[in-house]
Amino acid sequence: MAVTILVDADACPVKDEVYRVAQRHSAMVYIVSNAPFRVPVGPLVKRILVSDGFDAADDWIADYAEQASSPVIVITADILLADRCIKADAIVLAHNGKVFDAASIGSAIATRAIMADLRAGMDGITGGPPPFSKADRSRFLQALDGVLVKLART
Repeated sequence: MAVTILVDADACPVKDEVYRVAQRHSAMVYIVSNAPFRVPVGPLVKRILVSDGFDAADDWIADYAEQASSPVIVITADILLADRCIKADAIVLAHNGKVFDAASIGSAIATRAIMADLRAGMDGITGGPPPFSKADRSRFLQALDGVLVKLART
């Protein structure tokens, strides 16, 4: 069964990991971004450069997921994109290995909204997620490999 991995690449810290795991499983990888990135040369990796329009990369990824006839894995930290892709029956992983699914996406969207409200009320004081760690990278590798192994068995 052909599996496709779509990477929301503009702020993705695990692109190299995706390439390695995808190659082991012979999965096609699309690197979707507004800016050009170097990607490995080969038949299983394709760079998709979209316009710099608002949500252009998200729209491309969500549209692909909606039209796909084979399994799609989406790699993104964008909660709203994750929601769109889950609704299209894609498997969605965050960069830290967290799996977004129908059961978890609602609370993730609510948390995102609460944090946006808190930041808006702090007069320019902003925060973000904790720094990306080796443990996050390891969890991501395990999660992606696990999803691909599971899909290969079905």
